[in-house]
Amino acid sequence: MSKNIIVSNRLPLQIVRQKQGYKFIPTSGGLATGMKSFHQHGNSLWIGWPGIEQDLIDTESWVSLKKSLTRDKFIPVPLLKKEMEDFYYGLSNECLWPLFHYFIEFSKFNQSHWESYQKVNQRFADKVLENLQPGDRVWIHDYQLLLCPGMIRQSAPEVTIGFFLHIPFPSFEIFRIFPWRTQLLFGILGADLVGFHTYDYQRHFISSVKRILRLEVNYNIIDYKARKIQVSTFPMGIDYQKFEDAAVEHIRQKKEEHSEMFNLLKEYKTLDKSNKIILSIDRLDYTKGLINRLEAFEQLLINFPQYIKHIHLIMLMVPSRSSVPHYKRLKRETDRTVGRINGKYAVLGWTPILYYYRSMPFEDLIDLYVNADIAMITPVRDGMNLVAKEYVATRVDNDGVLILSEMTGASKEFFDALLVNPFDMEDMVLKLRQAIEMPQEEQKERITRLKKRASRYNINKWSNEFMRTLKETEALNQDETRLRMTSSVVNQLSLQFKRAQQRLLLLDYDGTLVGFHENPEKSIPDGELYTIFDVLCSIERLDIAIISGRNKEFLEKYFGTYPVTLIAEHGYQQRLVHSSWEQKDVLREDWKQHILPVVETFTDNTPGTFIEEKKNSLVWHYRKSDPELAKVRVVELKTLLTSLLPDDLKIMDGDKIVEIVSSRVHKGVAATQLYAHKKYDCTIVIGDDVTDENMFADLPEEVVKIKVGTKQTLANYYFKSHADVRPFLRLLSE
Repeated sequence: MSKNIIVSNRLPLQIVRQKQGYKFIPTSGGLATGMKSFHQHGNSLWIGWPGIEQDLIDTESWVSLKKSLTRDKFIPVPLLKKEMEDFYYGLSNECLWPLFHYFIEFSKFNQSHWESYQKVNQRFADKVLENLQPGDRVWIHDYQLLLCPGMIRQSAPEVTIGFFLHIPFPSFEIFRIFPWRTQLLFGILGADLVGFHTYDYQRHFISSVKRILRLEVNYNIIDYKARKIQVSTFPMGIDYQKFEDAAVEHIRQKKEEHSEMFNLLKEYKTLDKSNKIILSIDRLDYTKGLINRLEAFEQLLINFPQYIKHIHLIMLMVPSRSSVPHYKRLKRETDRTVGRINGKYAVLGWTPILYYYRSMPFEDLIDLYVNADIAMITPVRDGMNLVAKEYVATRVDNDGVLILSEMTGASKEFFDALLVNPFDMEDMVLKLRQAIEMPQEEQKERITRLKKRASRYNINKWSNEFMRTLKETEALNQDETRLRMTSSVVNQLSLQFKRAQQRLLLLDYDGTLVGFHENPEKSIPDGELYTIFDVLCSIERLDIAIISGRNKEFLEKYFGTYPVTLIAEHGYQQRLVHSSWEQKDVLREDWKQHILPVVETFTDNTPGTFIEEKKNSLVWHYRKSDPELAKVRVVELKTLLTSLLPDDLKIMDGDKIVEIVSSRVHKGVAATQLYAHKKYDCTIVIGDDVTDENMFADLPEEVVKIKVGTKQTLANYYFKSHADVRPFLRLLSE
């Protein structure tokens, strides 16, 4: 039976050493909580670091630890203390975390940290491969494992992989700063489905893929290595019922059953009906906007002194990365700011800020939630922020106000919150006042709508939607109309080829025999390709033709010594074996002088583009230009040319090119004429481009038609890339 394999940096457990082995306590983080139900109720394994470095415990204890975890379907990944320092505290949290949250000045680009990141990602990938069986699906999580999908894909090409990023993906201008940006993107593209919390993050990722990797992207589908990778949005939810039920239970408890905290908060609110409690819950992190929040609260007291003694700000700050210098400084600054405000405004019996620097058990958190009149969640950058959703779930009396930063993923769902810009102090103060003064009726209307959204798109909905889409993406890559050139298909076609009495091999050049290059003049044959042609040309009863968009000078220079037919510029010029070049079609000589100035104008206005002038065609190359700008310019150019071109010229799209060619001659015409020369009992045609579709369309059904790449085609077989063509040609020549 197939299973789901969850992969995260850390297992959702806290390990406590005891006299007799170890005790495992479930953690309460967003990912841990989110995936708990998915893990427990399905056939799954969870792979991750167990929470203790391997070199800090003896071998016997590690074996015992591993055995205990395995019973609960957890697979530990062993990491040493030095690896954790370089991989987790180093590259992950001192480089990727600040960069992805737009704190560029905090990012450290360290080569040894990057090498450790690669090594540890490979360790995780190896652990997945050890436990992988046919039919399994892999779901990888978060920024610590960005390389892992690609590493797994390299060893297990057929496996279905999903990847979800739980933090923001930055804009292209920010992401491009990362020195190893290309490797990260290729790592993520090992997945079949890439998920983000919001459309903004999805859009930024796609933009980086287009601009850095120059890959073809159609809406949210990326074409890469004969796979279609879907990129989509899945806003993460919470276990809504858990928080709502807990809130109901706490409210219904008798006074003697309540915690001391609950009673103190309740007493403060009953002293005066105008008293309000504002709640702030965050992890200690510079992305949370803690100082901005405190200063906004202080400014509220300055601008509206009537609230003194009538509002409490309860600030719970959960310790995090306390040994990191940036976090130490933030802790000191927070302590000083809280102390200054309390020292300035506190009076006998009232302290404006109740400040807690510690983790709190679930029961105490619920006490805070149910007694808070206002939740103030204002990070300067946050992937989602589940605290906002937890607060909403506890509003069982349909009251309360949520103040939420526009910079959180949750703000894209919670339109009925009071949305603020955490950098706009005046707006923060005004929203605080609006929350304090908001009538009960308006509170009810807003909270009711927020609860409806949070309850409907809960954690189960999130995980189910992701897995459903992953299965759809899996089906997207299963093309029933064409056969992939697997080893069995290759062997079958090779046998058919060798048994034939008269054979014809029609080959495109760019994208088929060689890969594409930013400068077409550098895409020249290498020694390996010449070796293959040496052998192919020695085979009896085999005719070979190179049918290319290149001009005759290029083909003559690099293939002129071979006994092969050369067809240049898609069929305009032809050189049969042992013959001279012939012109197959002649256009009016004056057409270029009318069209060339138009194309030159677009070249001047689109950096990175250039014109290739052939004898009978013009080619506008835009491979090196900005993909978003090029996309607009292509539409503009084609629209303008359509109104200018006479009937004997047409526009032809290629791979990052627009070509103006004759409408009377194309590769299909040239291929059909060659095919008619003899009675061939085995013909194989291989091409990658739109221009090659004419050959696939015009040649009869019995011809073996092979497309390089996975774009829509009339061919009946396909290779993943041009790199697969050469082994096939070598096999034919054996």
